[in-house]
Amino acid sequence: MPSALPDGEPVPEDGSLPPSAREERTSRPLGFYLHVPFCATRCGYCDFNTYTATELRSGKDGVPASRESYAATLTEEIRLARKVLGDDPRRVETVFVGGGTPTLLPPADLGRMLRAVREEFGLAENAEVTTEANPESVDPAYLAELREAGFNRISFGMQSARPHVLKILDRTHTPGRPEACVAEARAAGFRHVNLDLIYGTPGESDEDWSASLDAALGAGPDHLSAYALIVEEGTQLARRIRRGEVPMTDDDAHADRYLMAEERLSAAGMEWYEVSNWATPGDESARCRHNELYWTGADWWGAGPGAHSHVGGVRWWNVKHPAAYAQALAEGRSPGAGRELLSPEDRRVERILLELRLARGCPLSLLAPEGARAARQARDDGLLEPGHYEEGRAVLTLRGRLLADAVVRDLVD
Repeated sequence: MPSALPDGEPVPEDGSLPPSAREERTSRPLGFYLHVPFCATRCGYCDFNTYTATELRSGKDGVPASRESYAATLTEEIRLARKVLGDDPRRVETVFVGGGTPTLLPPADLGRMLRAVREEFGLAENAEVTTEANPESVDPAYLAELREAGFNRISFGMQSARPHVLKILDRTHTPGRPEACVAEARAAGFRHVNLDLIYGTPGESDEDWSASLDAALGAGPDHLSAYALIVEEGTQLARRIRRGEVPMTDDDAHADRYLMAEERLSAAGMEWYEVSNWATPGDESARCRHNELYWTGADWWGAGPGAHSHVGGVRWWNVKHPAAYAQALAEGRSPGAGRELLSPEDRRVERILLELRLARGCPLSLLAPEGARAARQARDDGLLEPGHYEEGRAVLTLRGRLLADAVVRDLVD
């Protein structure tokens, strides 16, 4: 969730959606994203909408923006969602609590937020309920309380196994702690556990990345995410690179690290299902079903400051600051800052952008004539799988995954 919000038309004060958004609501699954914007410290590479304690201020008229009141405030938006979606019959299939660091809140608060979703909408049978966690912010008792509250999947931010890499990223956890967390989560009853890794940090060597992959695999999660570090303008890391304090990692190094990840994870029996995500094969529930909602254009309500939502071709986003967010809900208003109505062409393009990143690819029927010609060329260039192409789908080869952004740009023309 980037810190900058796009422009858009105003959101009605009651948050109401146009009739077109409600007409097709039953044809897609519904998920909830719950944003917790608090962090103990700010990581140097992060530009998400997060706040440390010293950065928070109360809103006008004494409306608080504190951790202590946050669960109650976010619950009000979940109730607003019920009013806006009216008689929508869908039960929620996925809930994802992200941040920030959700586990800075007591487990009872996370449970309260989940309970509000359950009470207002109901959870589908076998619903996926995930929270992100900082390894240093949980212990066995905390994890047991989360599991008791109904969470069945957890994602730990590991990033690297090397202390000097973690230091560049301003990560505060101790090397080895994420791996221990996986064992603690399993003991607490979590069936599904993810570790997030980042490659391409300035100063990271191939050996460092190899050690991180080995450590992550050795912990035994059923899901691994590996993301190339993107240096965002306005972050502390960007300023350090600009001053020459740390070197910028080049694209060739990123490509080499990705190939290392694919080779190592595949050899360990994991399969890619999205360009940056691998899961244990033979069990679709090992995948992050919530992220699959995003990638396949389903519906989700994003609750919390700066959170984005999408229902029936309408996308909207909330005000960024926790105080402004709390103030809006206290006054009975939607916290929405802006929205856009996606045209059929917008939605076609977004399907190509997102579905092409999946292992199953996107239908060739989505492509315009120029994009279809580009797809044929990409197949001939070894960027798309020939067999799947003949079956009517654009599926990236390994080389295509390395050049995914460029392939997507060609295919959306």
